[in-house]
Amino acid sequence: MPKLSALLDALPVGQLINNSIDDVSIRAPVTEDARGVQQDGVFVARKGYTTDGHQYIQQAIDNGAVAVVGEQDITGLSVPYVQVRDAWQALGYLAAAYHDFPSRKLTVIGVTGTDGKTTTTTLIQSILNRATQGKTGYISTIAADLGGEQSDTGLHVTTPLAHDVQAYLAKMVDNGLTHCVLEMTSFGLAQGRLNGVDIDVAVLTNLRHEHLDVHGTFENYRDAKARMFRMLADSYRKQDRVGNEVPKISVINNDDPNAEYFFQISADEVLTYSIDADATFKAFDIQYDAGQLRFRVPDIWSDLNEDGLEREFTLRLIGRFNVYNALAAIAATHCLIDDEDNAIPAIVSDGLEDVTAISGRMERIDEGQDFTAIVDFAHTPNALENALETCLTMLDADQRVIAVFGSAGLRDVEKRRMMAEISARMAHITVLTAEDPRTESLDDILQMMATACESVGGVEGKTFYRVPDRGEALYRACQLAKKGDIVVACGKGHEQSMCFGTVEHPWDDRDALRAALRGAPLKTLPTANV
Repeated sequence: MPKLSALLDALPVGQLINNSIDDVSIRAPVTEDARGVQQDGVFVARKGYTTDGHQYIQQAIDNGAVAVVGEQDITGLSVPYVQVRDAWQALGYLAAAYHDFPSRKLTVIGVTGTDGKTTTTTLIQSILNRATQGKTGYISTIAADLGGEQSDTGLHVTTPLAHDVQAYLAKMVDNGLTHCVLEMTSFGLAQGRLNGVDIDVAVLTNLRHEHLDVHGTFENYRDAKARMFRMLADSYRKQDRVGNEVPKISVINNDDPNAEYFFQISADEVLTYSIDADATFKAFDIQYDAGQLRFRVPDIWSDLNEDGLEREFTLRLIGRFNVYNALAAIAATHCLIDDEDNAIPAIVSDGLEDVTAISGRMERIDEGQDFTAIVDFAHTPNALENALETCLTMLDADQRVIAVFGSAGLRDVEKRRMMAEISARMAHITVLTAEDPRTESLDDILQMMATACESVGGVEGKTFYRVPDRGEALYRACQLAKKGDIVVACGKGHEQSMCFGTVEHPWDDRDALRAALRGAPLKTLPTANV
């Protein structure tokens, strides 16, 4: 069992303010949840967006906390109190130390970007599972695969809390896993939820307009993403089976306008991928077939190493954007697989083909209708454009795309205009509806989006509609659909709730779309916010 002093030793220089403490043994995890403190655990009090954890210090002590870490200057507690400069940032390091730094016992691949993180994470894990005989776990915004057991990671898309991340990693080590693929959001990076994670490969999918409500500027958002690459450079240096130091590798989308910014961050090796620009892994001859796509890349694995040699890969997913996700996965796993008898290409190919669907990502819903119904997580302008572009490639003459989506309350306001304009230009019919309005007026959100549709030639009642209740909106879209059309519900994907006011209400777009196809629309509750 670790001592409190050992946990504090893991804090970066300058974090610790008060170091005059009585050392105690820590027999339970570090947590920021005063209600979840276990006997002889550590409570970290931090100031959140809506409440201040310092208010719950006594509750944590009553529940068994043997030590408290916080930011305020506090004396007179019945247990040791440690003052730090930033409790948000300290929590991850403390939790990592409690669990004996589990990421140092795994090969960790971090994946960040605006869009494609979950799909890329899933593809990397699938490839590495082929290479490690199933000893690769993952932590994504959908779930955590800990090796023989699954864990839900929350209602909405974000990185799990810092103490949960470290607990997941520790469970992977206990379960005998050797690799972990970890999806890293800008929230998680900026808030320090991933502090204490030592990574070996850093992957950038892309960078687009998103989360400016939190980060303020695009530059701040980009810097939050770049934090993962700085973590790579500073991470613990691991050794392979024969004692050689494992290099720190960055994988960057060379077609992204921000690629150069990430190239400047130190790494032992930089691998690039692209469709349009020069890159280590560049896709050629992309062919889009029904339900799958094929592409070729230069054969860098061949012992002959001759110019012009290529390898073909098949992906049982659709959309140009998934070519990028697959390329990122190929590049990320390239240096992580033992090359026995030139086996890497076959392992990669099989791993890619093992993935037939990603939860809530271009997921088809079939209730016997004569048109295509799809649920997709597209909740950013770039992702919506990619989803609609993919749908358009699936149409025959005189068939239409009907898009259903909204825009979240208390989030990036500019997205509302951008997404509405994109859909008004690309989709044949747009249905604007609720999408986590939170404490904002749903009517006001929809008005902003309707104005944006009109600004690019949309006509309400003809090319776009406002249907505040999301269940009714999906039903309306299905009623409008004709044979061969595509109805695509965007923005919620795999998520299991929708927020009205400050309450998360159960909601699954896939269930709602099934109900709409059956002719009995689910109602979005409560209607008071509509």
